[in-house]
Amino acid sequence: MSSSPQGATATLTKEDRDRLGRRTQLLAGASVAYNLVEAVIAVTAGLIAGSVALVGFGLDSTVEVASGLIIVWQFRHAMPETRERQALRLMALAFFALGAYVAVESVRALVGGSEPDPSPVGITLAAVSLLIMPFLSWAQRRTGRALGSRTVVADSTQTLLCTYLSAVLLVGLVLNATLGWSWADPVAGLVIAAVAVREGLDAWRGEGCACGQIVVDIPAGHGSRCEDTGSDDCCATVRVVEH
Repeated sequence: MSSSPQGATATLTKEDRDRLGRRTQLLAGASVAYNLVEAVIAVTAGLIAGSVALVGFGLDSTVEVASGLIIVWQFRHAMPETRERQALRLMALAFFALGAYVAVESVRALVGGSEPDPSPVGITLAAVSLLIMPFLSWAQRRTGRALGSRTVVADSTQTLLCTYLSAVLLVGLVLNATLGWSWADPVAGLVIAAVAVREGLDAWRGEGCACGQIVVDIPAGHGSRCEDTGSDDCCATVRVVEH
């Protein structure tokens, strides 16, 4: 596989494309497994402590689970590029739903003056995610750029978002636990909601990948030609050529 700078053309052999596709599915599977556990712990701990930020973080993890499953669904297809637009739109809708829910609950908590209990479990979970997520995001982004895939790079951005949200959550929970600043929890929730909506908009528009053109080189008679994966300006056309 030859690498190229942004905006240039990179050529993938069929073997390279298949290998990167398998790696994409493995990374998606790892993301689904981790985020599923994270979601259960965060939502449970959040409900016990009355923490809207912690519940919102757990719901964000369910979006990450959905995102990983969308990636698996896309790359089960013989030509994953043909499912790019659908996958991105599904991710966007999930983020919009998350943002709306967390925003409403955060405002309710601020207006109602709720005081969440300290959550050592939530603090530990946020700290662990803050350590793990950057490495997973890096691996996803590297693979997505090699493939020229908008959805894989968008998924890596969502994973990186989880890192930022972990930091926001950690600050909110620590301030509440140490200083009794109960307002810090719903404020953290509003930050989570705002970032979720922004990421949803980016996914809907197909932004955030900065890929060049990818040409998949396969033996004659063993593939088809995919002229366009969508009208978005995020990635150039992915073409499959025969030789």
